Amino acid sequence: MAVSREDVLHIAGLARLGVPEDRVEALVRELNGILGHMEVLQQVESAGAVRSAQDAREAMPLRADAPPGVALERAREDFAPKMRAGFFLVPRLATHDDPAEES
Repeated sequence: MAVSREDVLHIAGLARLGVPEDRVEALVRELNGILGHMEVLQQVESAGAVRSAQDAREAMPLRADAPPGVALERAREDFAPKMRAGFFLVPRLATHDDPAEES
């Protein structure tokens, strides 16, 4: 299967992408290169590799499924005690302080 110039323009139109004329031929070459690599990968015998990966996964020990030691739910006051107009007011980071700016 090969990608043609018309295929690239059609897909670009469907995706509403503007593709410059000087870029179309490069895209055709790149996409055909990708398809060529995929054809090579399809030739690789991988039936044994899939079975090995499944064996490894089945024998792998799993950790106990336990809740975290820290409560995930906190009151808003714990992390942002002040609010203004519906927005959280949080302390300014020291790395963002501007000595020329007065608060």
